[in-house]
Amino acid sequence: MLPLFPLNIVIYPSEDLNLHIFEPRYRQLMNDCLEQKTTFGMPIYLENTLQTMGTEVSVAELVKRYDDGKMDVRVCGSQVFKLTNFVNPMPGKLHAGGQAERVAHVDDGGIVEKINLLKQVAELYQLLNVPMADLTPSTPLLSYRLAHKIGLSLAQEYQILVLLEESARIEYLAEHLAQTLPVLREMERTKERIRLNGHFRKFDAIDF
Repeated sequence: MLPLFPLNIVIYPSEDLNLHIFEPRYRQLMNDCLEQKTTFGMPIYLENTLQTMGTEVSVAELVKRYDDGKMDVRVCGSQVFKLTNFVNPMPGKLHAGGQAERVAHVDDGGIVEKINLLKQVAELYQLLNVPMADLTPSTPLLSYRLAHKIGLSLAQEYQILVLLEESARIEYLAEHLAQTLPVLREMERTKERIRLNGHFRKFDAIDF
């Protein structure tokens, strides 16, 4: 039985997330986790529905506790779970809870596929003119490290959580970028044409 903190965001295993806790029910949850060194679950609330998949997280740090009981905490994702039962509220508590099964992680991503994915991400960041995070094909849980950084929608980020094999997640991200990059390339060409409009340009004569 996991205490639950549903949110409309996705947190992945090994990912840190900063939370400002202000509702009494979740202040109770955080205090229990801090005192008893227990974990809690963060299922995703998507399209007005509580989804069955989520991530088990632990409180890594109590950053600040306010006089009124509110707090800032840093949590860290550990493992994906699947809800088999949902109870709101959890017996004797203000917050929800549920029976959950931990889901095994399959790290089967191929090195070639990871290299190609990182090349796509590098082009994306070059087109957007933003610095790229220092990631390599050997970076653990590479798909999770990239999922928040390539423009996925919340539904797509949740799909990454649902996919249990690293190879499937890598393929999903690569397909997303294969659709996104041509659009961005065309936008860049359009911007260049707009910049050139009205300026003197040299054209080679057409030989006919």
